[in-house]
Amino acid sequence: MNHDRYDDAYIRSILSGVKSVAVVGASTNPARASNIVVKYLLGKKYRTYPVNPAYAGQKILGQTCYASLADLPEPVDLVDIFRRPDAVPALVEEALRQVPKPKVIWMQLAVRDDASASRAEAEGVKVVMNRCMKIEYGRLSGEIAWFGVNTQRITSQKPILGDQAQNLDLGERG
Repeated sequence: MNHDRYDDAYIRSILSGVKSVAVVGASTNPARASNIVVKYLLGKKYRTYPVNPAYAGQKILGQTCYASLADLPEPVDLVDIFRRPDAVPALVEEALRQVPKPKVIWMQLAVRDDASASRAEAEGVKVVMNRCMKIEYGRLSGEIAWFGVNTQRITSQKPILGDQAQNLDLGERG
């Protein structure tokens, strides 16, 4: 697969097709992107599991943090990697050892490892690299347009306000 560009349908199918997400590299610091993404995913009703050995056993946004993917209480559909690219190969191998394997391995902005992507895809796991789940969800749902970003998407979908913020969904997740 060409990981330089993703079709909207590919990203939408992933975001609407998963229900549980392990956020590897989650932080307790509310200013960190990984913490912001955990909060966003929880708000979108994904079962979200922070993974970071530095915070294992602690709570991040009310969710128990786990030391590794192997410690999770249940299999997850998607592994979201917030780590440096040199940590990706070991994390992908750990994800592929899970039973069942995750449906998707997602690498955050500035995180890309083509060899690990090929390894995961050979095992039947979808891969997204150098993208943010929060940004992609917001872009595809139309939420991001409320921040002055031109998504080149016109919709008559009525916004659903929640907690004083625009809160749209993809309309396909159950």
